[in-house]
Amino acid sequence: MADYDYDLFVIGGGSGGVRAARVAAGDTGARVALAEEDRYGGTCVIRGCVPKKLMVFASEFSAMPDLARGYGWDIGNGTFDWGTFRGHLNAELDRLEGIYRSLLKNSGVETFDARARLKDAHTVELSTGEVKTAKTILIATGGHPVRPDIPNAELGIVSDDIFHLERLPKSILIVGGGYIASEFACIFNGLGVEVTQFYRGAQILRGFDDEARGLIAESMRERGINLRVGTNIVEMASASEDHDMSSFTMSDAVMGASAQTSAELSAQAGTGSGPVWVKPTSGTPEEFDVVLFATGRDPNSRDLGLEDMGVEIGRRGEITVDEYSKTAVDSVYAIGDVTNRVNLTPVAIREGMAFVETVFKDNPTAVDHELIPSAIFTQPEMGTVGLSEEAAREQEEIEVYCTSFRPMKTAFAGKPHRVLMKLVVSVATRKVLGCHIVAPDAGEMIQLAGIAVKMGATKEDFDRTVAVHPTMSEEIVTMKTPMRTA
Repeated sequence: MADYDYDLFVIGGGSGGVRAARVAAGDTGARVALAEEDRYGGTCVIRGCVPKKLMVFASEFSAMPDLARGYGWDIGNGTFDWGTFRGHLNAELDRLEGIYRSLLKNSGVETFDARARLKDAHTVELSTGEVKTAKTILIATGGHPVRPDIPNAELGIVSDDIFHLERLPKSILIVGGGYIASEFACIFNGLGVEVTQFYRGAQILRGFDDEARGLIAESMRERGINLRVGTNIVEMASASEDHDMSSFTMSDAVMGASAQTSAELSAQAGTGSGPVWVKPTSGTPEEFDVVLFATGRDPNSRDLGLEDMGVEIGRRGEITVDEYSKTAVDSVYAIGDVTNRVNLTPVAIREGMAFVETVFKDNPTAVDHELIPSAIFTQPEMGTVGLSEEAAREQEEIEVYCTSFRPMKTAFAGKPHRVLMKLVVSVATRKVLGCHIVAPDAGEMIQLAGIAVKMGATKEDFDRTVAVHPTMSEEIVTMKTPMRTA
């Protein structure tokens, strides 16, 4: 062990890498170093789930005055100040990054604010010119959003850029139908932005339960989002060029504003490129202050020196690993979004912990990637665990218990919003194969439901549970008759 500078060198300072580094150092006394070329905290803390969730919170306040008036409160709508929110957001991200740095320091991890790449199976070369050796190397470099391969795609932004907008745009086109696209559509809608969303497929949120995603799509349209499925971009260009515009958005830039005003709107959007002209597959051109591409993410595996060493890399750049996160090279491991498994922050953390158990505690530990609860922070939210109805019926005979209703809180105020509670049950074993909730705070509910499903609870176990009344979630344990079998 003394032949190496470190027992472990971690490349990447996101949630998974930091957890692995500090636990290996703090719990086992291993000599650990970590290199991060950007901010500590990774995608989740700095430019992903944490700032996005804070934006979700901010966007939800816009509906509260109207709801409050339904209960007799005399409350005005007010206005949203992006600058104030952005200042508070940046301060919070700085605080969280400081915590990550402190956790590493207090655990005895040596850190390098530099880019790292592998020189060989035990050697890391830093962008500072330093060369370090380690018995084991862990790659936890995460992933990044990608733009589609179309001309002028650089005129659009990606999800990482959202948090750097100097001002809110007046109009935004979001391209994509996954959870990132749908979440940001709801966020910007709640902040008062005119939102259009293009998705080339037949329905957003592909892969999730059909009924659940259908209700979310309906709710998004109900809230004023111009959701257009079966639609994609054919052409895009700067709106400053000469185009034959046959339709307009409500953007000031296309309502006869001067060139000076258009330039100001460009600065407000934070893109520096000005409003964007877009021709969709529908054929009618439109202009938007900002175009956001949410069309997928790729692993950060390029220029790490991996392939030259024999590390297997997939078509999208994902590092192939075994159940213990080991690559084809014995001394090199990988966790998190840079691998070919489930791309969720809690999963990366769990993989990091399992790696330490395996390599430094002589306790081979594989991560269970089955029955992972997750939430989509649309409005309303969706919480899900297990199989969708569509996936389950391909596997075995099932019963479907489902109810949709107007919750008491919003129904009292005369709002049309609906929620969904759904259980997918095996006929043979009676186990709940899937639980799907579309409702405010569905993410909070699905965490607890996920425990039951993970434990193998049956429908009768749910039925024996006394309901908490009056709540939306009580329907999960009060549905007695299947809606259908399949």
